[in-house]
Amino acid sequence: MDLDQLEKKLGYVFQDRKLLERALSHKSVGSPNNERLEFLGDAALGYVVANNLFKSYPAAAEDDLTLMRANLVKKMTLAEVARGIDLGRYLQLGIGEKKGGGRDRSSILADAVEAMLGAIVIDGGVGNVETVVSKLFGDRLDSFDGTVEKDPKTRLQELVQGRRMALPRYSVFRKEGKDHARVYFVRCRVDDLDLESTASATSRREAEKLAALGVLERVKE
Repeated sequence: MDLDQLEKKLGYVFQDRKLLERALSHKSVGSPNNERLEFLGDAALGYVVANNLFKSYPAAAEDDLTLMRANLVKKMTLAEVARGIDLGRYLQLGIGEKKGGGRDRSSILADAVEAMLGAIVIDGGVGNVETVVSKLFGDRLDSFDGTVEKDPKTRLQELVQGRRMALPRYSVFRKEGKDHARVYFVRCRVDDLDLESTASATSRREAEKLAALGVLERVKE
């Protein structure tokens, strides 16, 4: 596997190549795999994109910034980025995933992008993540006009109603922080699709929107 070519596409050379190899290892190959790196990369990507939006849209409200960020880092966008660098050919997959088309599965590709960014955090710091995100997401960030799609809750409701399904259910399963800095953890569930997603935000309404967006992305996978 020629990881030199992948590093050229990323614009970053790893000091510890084993971190990159781990980032490309799906859980189907056993342990170690990329799940923990995915967690770290998700947070790093969210920060880098949030910082970019914060500077680019000084008048935007928090709710709008949150939805902008969610639109730019959603799974389908990450999968498109992965396909743009032919990431699938570098993935380490178990036999079942190989036979099942895992190299082009959106969820696997998106997770691998996040895992690579997590590996870069460890290998070279957040500054290098900013450089790589600029290279991989640059066109999307530059062309993004701040327009937010229709409210995810509305889109999800329209989807299930169009399929004659029961409406989504939202529930707060945890709250953290004091009243002036409260964080709400919300679950959105669509029973007829047997799908659910969780999200957190500083307002219940915003958490519900993000949870609904999570369900919408899983419907598209």
